[in-house]
Amino acid sequence: MPTKERYINLFTDYGFKKIFGEEPNKNLLLDFLNELLKEEQGEIQDLTYLKTEQLSDTDIDRKAIFDLYCENERGEKFIVELQKSKQNFFKDRALYYSTFPIREQAERGDWNFQLKAVYTVAILDFVFDEDKNQPEKYRYDVKLSDIETNKVFYDKLTFIYLEMPKFSKELDELTTRFDKWLYVIRNLNRLERIPDTLREQVFEQLFASAEIARFTPDQIRSYEKSLKYYRDMKNSLDTAFDEGKEKGEQQKERQVVINGLKQGLDFQIIAALTGLSIEAIEKIAQDIHEDEP
Repeated sequence: MPTKERYINLFTDYGFKKIFGEEPNKNLLLDFLNELLKEEQGEIQDLTYLKTEQLSDTDIDRKAIFDLYCENERGEKFIVELQKSKQNFFKDRALYYSTFPIREQAERGDWNFQLKAVYTVAILDFVFDEDKNQPEKYRYDVKLSDIETNKVFYDKLTFIYLEMPKFSKELDELTTRFDKWLYVIRNLNRLERIPDTLREQVFEQLFASAEIARFTPDQIRSYEKSLKYYRDMKNSLDTAFDEGKEKGEQQKERQVVINGLKQGLDFQIIAALTGLSIEAIEKIAQDIHEDEP
């Protein structure tokens, strides 16, 4: 069924690569990276897209495919990844990916071990479990550092994680260009027109490129296929979460019943505490009795 949204969803593979991965829109990626990294990078003048498939002698290495991989005029490398859902060992994978630009530098013949900087940028459509107690912190900058002093030990290997569900600023709260970028990434497909706050050349180009009505029939089919995959995956994850939550609540109720029975509480009292029926409590009591040796 065709989408009724005016602009593409940037969390789809097609949408992400159309806006950030096509040569005519290279200045969009350049502007985003400049806003992301300007405090330590200065201004990146130019970017060159590189092959995203990493060829190697091993089958494992051949499976390393980046979403976007590019190089600036100083030879520094940038891996930009979109991650739509939680994945086992995602941080391990990000670290593994960073080794490819390092190894490439060693393959250029006479090498004196002086490395160009490598940046891995991960735009996440989820929040790591260990970060949920920091609802206001959505950007994480990671470098090798000394544990005691917190001083950076090595500044040429950088990982930046953007936990987009935490970014909740509204249009009237956007104070920086970087804020505007995060707002667009998260909300583009929800908008019906370009807001006045975003009336800048770079964003006007982005909105024009993202307008589905301008797509060719083949582009629309490719996007709708990518959108269907994204929605199916999100629905599956939401269903799994709801089922897990329901199962967790049931386990808690069952444990309250078990604890009450062990303390000799009357079924009526346990029913009042848990909201369960007498029949359900009797069933749990029977299960416990059958499990006893």
